[in-house]
Amino acid sequence: MPVMNPMDAARDVLKRYFGHDQFRTLQEEIISESLAGKDVFALLPTGGGKSLCYQLPALLGKGITVVISPLIALMKDQVDGLEANGIHATYLNSSLNKTEARKRYAKLFAGEYTILYVAPERLMLSGFLDDLKKWNVTRFAVDEAHCISEWGHDFRPEYRQLSNLRRLFPDLPFMALTATATDRVRSDILTQLRLKNPKSFVASFNRPNLAYRIENKQAVFQQILRFIQSKPFESGIVYCYSRKATETLADRLRQNGIEALAYHAGMTPLKRAENQDAFIRDEVKVICATVAFGMGIDKPNVRYVIHQDIPKNIEGYYQETGRAGRDGLPADCILYFSAGDVAKQLQFIADKSNAQERDVAKQQLRQMVHYSESSECRRRVLLGYFSETWTQPNCGNCDNCQNPKETFDGTLPAQKFMSCIFRVRQGSGFSVGINHIVDVLLGSRNEKVIKWGHDQLSTYDIGQEYRRPEWQIIGRELIRKGYINQNAENHSVLELTPKGKSALREREPIELTRPSVPKERAQRIRPPATGGIDCNEELFAILRTLRKELASEQGVPPYIIFSDVTLREMARDYPTNEDQLSDISGVGMKKLEQYGETFIDAIEEYLDAHPEAGLHYNA
Repeated sequence: MPVMNPMDAARDVLKRYFGHDQFRTLQEEIISESLAGKDVFALLPTGGGKSLCYQLPALLGKGITVVISPLIALMKDQVDGLEANGIHATYLNSSLNKTEARKRYAKLFAGEYTILYVAPERLMLSGFLDDLKKWNVTRFAVDEAHCISEWGHDFRPEYRQLSNLRRLFPDLPFMALTATATDRVRSDILTQLRLKNPKSFVASFNRPNLAYRIENKQAVFQQILRFIQSKPFESGIVYCYSRKATETLADRLRQNGIEALAYHAGMTPLKRAENQDAFIRDEVKVICATVAFGMGIDKPNVRYVIHQDIPKNIEGYYQETGRAGRDGLPADCILYFSAGDVAKQLQFIADKSNAQERDVAKQQLRQMVHYSESSECRRRVLLGYFSETWTQPNCGNCDNCQNPKETFDGTLPAQKFMSCIFRVRQGSGFSVGINHIVDVLLGSRNEKVIKWGHDQLSTYDIGQEYRRPEWQIIGRELIRKGYINQNAENHSVLELTPKGKSALREREPIELTRPSVPKERAQRIRPPATGGIDCNEELFAILRTLRKELASEQGVPPYIIFSDVTLREMARDYPTNEDQLSDISGVGMKKLEQYGETFIDAIEEYLDAHPEAGLHYNA
């Protein structure tokens, strides 16, 4: 009997266990290299299907695949999902009592598992390493691999020890996976894990289903409340800067009839776990959280992520917004921006004792402010941060592309701003920061302006046509456009660049974005139709309720039963027998056997009551 080609076998496993007919971007190539026994580095965006890259190869060979993950909550969800698909998997971490841990060890020695999830702290214990050698390990997968780099946004010191694994298991293939990493972090991952001639796969950072929007922060609670009320059946995350803010916001939302809970590092571990589980199991719709929430949250149907306050850096913002729309369906990402929040962040940065840390934090915050105030396509700015070029003139799914900001001939205000920088430097022999330049333009009588004689400059009090926030916006745009340099190594003082000096001297025309603070846009961004699945919303709601009941009975999150994508395809295609249901994405062999009859019955019952529905939606 002929031996099946490895990738033909992989496609068979993809359908049988995971219920999918096609691989996502780069999955097939990554799996092929892994099956060939090679080291692999894979950078796939959140929701891009990283887990399948090591889960599927584990099913095609003997022995066990060891997955190193820092995320206890994610381990349980991953194992629940694998078991629901008929795959034998387990995890070992500090959440298990001794009796349960002993049971799992016994099954590991008996060779009953295909995949083992383990935290890095446990992995490097000498006794555990001895056990690994007896369990017929065939490959290692390091998830959240950016944690190994000091240059990453989520460095974990215990990850550094993983380099010893290569010495202990020199002939086994390694796979490193992450959803976010700059060029510097990628290089560090390859070095620290001692990957041998790895094949690197880097997918686009673009998440086409996410709609990005920045709104002027006014009465922010009312802004958030109105948005959440417009999505009564959807799950969302609201990120807040402080622990107190999460509690206050969750309380006020509950007072207005919204099911909301808080999450932050100041809570007891038990309370955090309770609130997280309530959100994952759809018992509450909204979680108000600090950045402590999110790593390892595998909930695919988060339909919006809101930032009540400006994040510290773009990498964190990208990671947090990436928790929306992991199922590929449309989702909204909204940031409420105000210059006051920037000032508060700068004050926190000033309190740091380490000068280098202060400079790095300022630089990261400037990048975040640039993103927030830019009139460019949001995608172009985000992807550019990760060294990816966005060439399309209009992404069609961000506020700046859908509602371009008004521009004007800004030559005169630009000349005033740059002249003020030149005159201050000429008169004093030193440079100053953006706020002091604005003070001079507005004729301020503050102590430093008077002390340094800047009230005697020709540019003093020539900027009354704009308010302070508007001049700050103009100044920051001139920095973004390369006319002014903000010197991070010297207290963020402003200096004219050669381009700025030339423009000032030659009076070159300069186009600027209208700096007036815009009113809140009432129009909600409508993601492109390609991002969603049109279906019978009434039937989708019925199937979602059925899923929730089954999940509650089994003590698992609803998405472990079926994803929203799967339910929407059912509510679009009306499968009424097992063959039709097995054609739906996400319905594998085990789930067809376990849940098929229940969902088919629900669909048939709906069609009996609404016979016109099937005709209409299948027309």
